[in-house]
Amino acid sequence: MTPKQLSRARVVQALYQWLVSGDDLGKIEEQFLSKKEPYPPYKISKAFFSNLFLNIPKNITLLDEIIEPSLDRGVDELGPTEHAVLYVGTYELKFQPEVPYKVVINEAVELTKLYGADGAYKLVNTVLDKIAKEIRSIEINA
Repeated sequence: MTPKQLSRARVVQALYQWLVSGDDLGKIEEQFLSKKEPYPPYKISKAFFSNLFLNIPKNITLLDEIIEPSLDRGVDELGPTEHAVLYVGTYELKFQPEVPYKVVINEAVELTKLYGADGAYKLVNTVLDKIAKEIRSIEINA
């Protein structure tokens, strides 16, 4: 895994922890930044991790408003893992145009396969594809 890929994985884990426990964001961030990676030379990009992890909760209402129309259920019915992955993917589609939409969707699908329920990657793929068509239509049609 590249540092960014590992950072995304850690953001999903940290968001999961926050969604389930409601713990303080600073405390969770510190815990993940001080965590030793089990397989050197893998390490996270601390700046990338913190940017995602701290800015997603600040934009949570907007992210839910973007996600909900693409779902066949309410956002409150999502499992915390799928919700965390969709937050990361939607945030990157909306606020990080330098990351190609195909990369965002692929990374989210792979994270869901790794951490999510069986078959949940199909939901994540479908939802992020719909969101990308709205947010990144110029990039998609280029």
